[in-house]
Amino acid sequence: MRLALGVSYLGQSYQGWQSQLSGQTVQDRLEHALQRFATQPVSTLCAGRTDAGVHGLMQVVHFDTPLHRDTSSWVRGTNTFLPPDIAVQWARAVPDSFHARACATARRYAYVLLESPVRPSVDAGRVGWVFRPLDEAAMRQAANQLLGEHDFSSFRASSCQALSPVKTITRIDISRRGAYWRFEFEANAFLHHMIRNIMGCLVRIGQGAESVEWMSDVLAARSRVVAAPTFAPDGLYFLGPVYDPSWGLPERTALYDALP
Repeated sequence: MRLALGVSYLGQSYQGWQSQLSGQTVQDRLEHALQRFATQPVSTLCAGRTDAGVHGLMQVVHFDTPLHRDTSSWVRGTNTFLPPDIAVQWARAVPDSFHARACATARRYAYVLLESPVRPSVDAGRVGWVFRPLDEAAMRQAANQLLGEHDFSSFRASSCQALSPVKTITRIDISRRGAYWRFEFEANAFLHHMIRNIMGCLVRIGQGAESVEWMSDVLAARSRVVAAPTFAPDGLYFLGPVYDPSWGLPERTALYDALP
């Protein structure tokens, strides 16, 4: 049978999602826990990789197994062998045609940013930080210039392995609660470091270091050298993929509402 899991994790202790020889990745820890529960090797495929320090609220993976156990047992049993900062949120049996990455129609991320003269403490590693005030209207106008299908080469890491820099951003929402900003992004797919590079530009515009029109100039240049430096991974959260409702998978977890 094929199973899909929704997995949440804090990324600050790990070298990203994808398995590495060090074993210090979220995928390594998850597969080790699944192997202990299933008493046989388990190999997973994910909806979208995350970098070191990036968090996941609903990473979705799938794998095949000859074992037939209740989905609730897969959740509780796997979590028994996971560290406290990684947890399986749900498990569902899915058809063999389901693929966590290929079946996703979109991906969603949020970046949480603290605007404060004092650096983060309790939330260190879980939020980005700026100490200068941000102009919400300017950032909204700049973000709107990125909506639609574009060549996002200016926001692409040099190590990006995507076949094409052309992606379609369908939504960028900016909200604020107290000292915390929340930037939400939804697109058909994202390039390596794309959101963190966009955040770097939005912050520069929000602080008045660049004009709103500068965002269009950066986008049109199709060159990474003209954009702002890559922003910190601390406040970046993978909210999860979007699937057709016919798959019957959860669209979000309770953690989604816990972010500012």
